[in-house]
Amino acid sequence: MDVPTLHGAQVVLRPAEAGDVAALAEIRGTPEVYRRWRGGPDLAATVAEELSDPGEQTFAVLLDGRVVGAIQWAQENEPDYRHASIDLYLDPAVHGQGLGTDAVRTLARHLIADHGHHRLTIDPAADNAPAIACYTKVGFRPVGVLRRYERGAEGEWHDGLLMDLLAEELA
Repeated sequence: MDVPTLHGAQVVLRPAEAGDVAALAEIRGTPEVYRRWRGGPDLAATVAEELSDPGEQTFAVLLDGRVVGAIQWAQENEPDYRHASIDLYLDPAVHGQGLGTDAVRTLARHLIADHGHHRLTIDPAADNAPAIACYTKVGFRPVGVLRRYERGAEGEWHDGLLMDLLAEELA
């Protein structure tokens, strides 16, 4: 399947490729991102493995032609439960500029218009207020707390917040 390049108001989402691994691993290694995404001792290997995962599609998030993050999506294809999920990370140097909102909105439009999804989910850490605010701007709504959902870098379990968006709610 030919994966298109997607254009947002500020960002471009291009299918991630092997040449993006070093930049994405560097972003993943920043303390702010590593705290949420981790990935083991070899982040380049982790990123490369994610890019080759047939169950996910990863886009490099570009700002003025420079890789500033990644956004991924996966889907549940069981007809009675069909939906897509999204994950995102951005270089902390570009946080607070609306790029996350633009990237999520751009991918959400693609998943609804081009893949026919009626519902999307995203699951930030429950204490990640900036991510939750970003997703809320796109139209995602809190569904519930996923208790002890993910293990943090320090080994302790943390809650996640399940959020979803119905196609007609896309802002």
